[in-house]
Amino acid sequence: MPAAASALDYRELARRRLPRFLFEYIDGGSYAEVTLRRNVADLERIALRQRVLTDVSSLDLATTLFGQRMSLPVALAPIGLAGMNARRGEVQAARAAEKAGIPFCLSTVSACPLDEVAAGTTKPFWFQLYMIRDRAFMRDLLAKARTLGCNALVFTVDMPVPGTRYRDYRSGLAGASGLRGGLRRAGQAMLRPHWAWNVGVHGRPHELGNVAPVLGKDTGLEDFFAWMRDNFDPSINWSDLAFIRSEWDGPLIIKGILDAEDAREAVKLGADGIVVSNHGGRQLDGVPSTASALPPIADAVRDEITVLVDGGIRSGLDVVRMLALGAEGVLLGRAWVYALAARGEAGVAHVLRLIEAEMRVAMALTSKTCIAALDRSMLVAEEAHG
Repeated sequence: MPAAASALDYRELARRRLPRFLFEYIDGGSYAEVTLRRNVADLERIALRQRVLTDVSSLDLATTLFGQRMSLPVALAPIGLAGMNARRGEVQAARAAEKAGIPFCLSTVSACPLDEVAAGTTKPFWFQLYMIRDRAFMRDLLAKARTLGCNALVFTVDMPVPGTRYRDYRSGLAGASGLRGGLRRAGQAMLRPHWAWNVGVHGRPHELGNVAPVLGKDTGLEDFFAWMRDNFDPSINWSDLAFIRSEWDGPLIIKGILDAEDAREAVKLGADGIVVSNHGGRQLDGVPSTASALPPIADAVRDEITVLVDGGIRSGLDVVRMLALGAEGVLLGRAWVYALAARGEAGVAHVLRLIEAEMRVAMALTSKTCIAALDRSMLVAEEAHG
């Protein structure tokens, strides 16, 4: 396997390693993928002010978020089905994050259940939850997360209904049910013998570990999508989130904010943080990129709530750009799951080392020596005001 020199190199390695239906699932976005492309393009165009001849011999990349000391202002974002990209993949990713001194967030719709990830790690991790019609099931999940020591809850609010992702239909992950769909995916898996042996055969059980108790015998991929359509609650509104706040007394982070008014509602709710997010361009196509949505949201609420961001972040340079635009931390998504698919835990660890090294270069050449110093003063005037 060729060596990866950047996080983006892992995308191609993941494409070669994964069955088509899995690669398209992690790589794709909704509809024409306009927002998916905007997330990357708008972030790339952010220009930094290079400053020289200052003492940058001592750089400190550590920060504290939600009472947790972190070696980098970075967390691994929750990604559904991530555990299918490597053998028991969420456990491998959580270990890499733990060794790097940053948080890992487990998705509700992960392959590995909460207790498996807890058993495979030694430090607390974050848990992500959707609003589900069955409140008793949600209550049980929250109780399990508390019992296992999860130290933050990321509550995703931009998925009252699943987005339409054309790539999933073209690949056979969605819309191809029963024997025909299973045979189609099996054929794709056979074209990737390493994945078929390592994950397909030895990575069982292939089920949604946190959801398996309510799915019963229906644990196939087609059952997963049907369960999402039938069980995500489209009637959700701000008052419903009082239920979450009453059931969870730890840090509560609302993920899926793209508008300053919604950010203010999160403050009123008593949330501890928000994630400026468009779900990686996987929900409503045509909405703003997170890089363009972030500054007005940060201006509106940063004094009252912790502001995180995701979307389009592929390098340590991108992390620095997002912090300069007003975020206090970022969530990495595709960058870590590409690396997981290509090289497992070692790949995720390598990506995090790359992120750190790239951040150090960007900070040194903008004369910033600590995370708290990253602000819009390091952007060229057009970017700082636009």
